Amino acid sequence: MSFDNVCKILAEKYPTDFARWLLPDEPQKIKVLKTELSIEPIRADSVTFLQTENRILHLEFQTTAKSETPIPLRMLDYFVRLVRQYDVPITQVVIFLQETSNEIAFTEEYVNEMTHHRYRVVRMWEQDSALFLDNPALLPLAPLTQTDSPQRLLSQVAQSVARISDMETRQNIAAYTEILAGLKFEKDLIQQFLGEEIMQESVIYQDILQKGDKQGEERTIIRQLNRRFGEIDSSLIDKIRVLSVEKLDDLAEGLLDFSEVSDLVAWLDEQERN
Repeated sequence: MSFDNVCKILAEKYPTDFARWLLPDEPQKIKVLKTELSIEPIRADSVTFLQTENRILHLEFQTTAKSETPIPLRMLDYFVRLVRQYDVPITQVVIFLQETSNEIAFTEEYVNEMTHHRYRVVRMWEQDSALFLDNPALLPLAPLTQTDSPQRLLSQVAQSVARISDMETRQNIAAYTEILAGLKFEKDLIQQFLGEEIMQESVIYQDILQKGDKQGEERTIIRQLNRRFGEIDSSLIDKIRVLSVEKLDDLAEGLLDFSEVSDLVAWLDEQERN
């Protein structure tokens, strides 16, 4: 399961709350920016772009410091693309979810002999829990915040979840919260405070499971195709990403039958017709 994908879902569902948390000035208007910037080779499923009146907030959620493209270089790459396309101020924030001593989690710049680019890093294990406990949109991140007592923190989180009046919202926030809590706490401890039943009732939880599995299969198939045929065209990648899980399974099984890229193109065209 992709923990950082859960955070991406939250940021896109509650963009105003994330902007208020991470920007010094409260935005009057904000929207999720769908952009063509998320392409290979720097594509990251955990990337979110939020656009305010005069600024773009670029968020990346990380569960690990490891990355095919080093994070500092990736931030510079995105920055250049965003400025070139939108020509507005850019605020970039990398949010590390799981505690680590890796120096990348404490690095806030890309430097070489000709270039110096800065961005912001938020380490969730250093954050005060109060802000997150008082805001349902940020509440799922609360278990990852600083604490000397895991039991007390999880108890506070459970109480905050219970205070959400709307049942569907409460179920979904509980599901998000329990998933992210798994980055830090043992399952038995989590379930002492966050009931498993309310999570399983959430349709959003089931959706997260499906999306996590689907994105993992997409990445595996694309890597296999690139390895076999060289880097494939982005238009083919787009067609692969809209396939259902069942069709992805069929594609994975049929890869060995493709002798050249044209076989893949023909197969994808047939799926579109069907």
